[in-house]
Amino acid sequence: MENVKTFKELYISGEIEFEAIDDYSYEWGMSDDERTLAQYLGLNADEEDAWVSESDEALQALLDAQRI
Repeated sequence: MENVKTFKELYISGEIEFEAIDDYSYEWGMSDDERTLAQYLGLNADEEDAWVSESDEALQALLDAQRI
């Protein structure tokens, strides 16, 4: 499998906007990728929990704290 950057890697490096998470989620849903959505996006357990249990904004805040 080719080495493709995840949503998280691209967002943290400033290559994409946070809103692109919707496109990545859609692409995952339309694919036969066996990874979970969190794995596909590159999220760790805390990030996934914040996203699912709290909001998009909570996840974005966690990722923003890691931006380069």
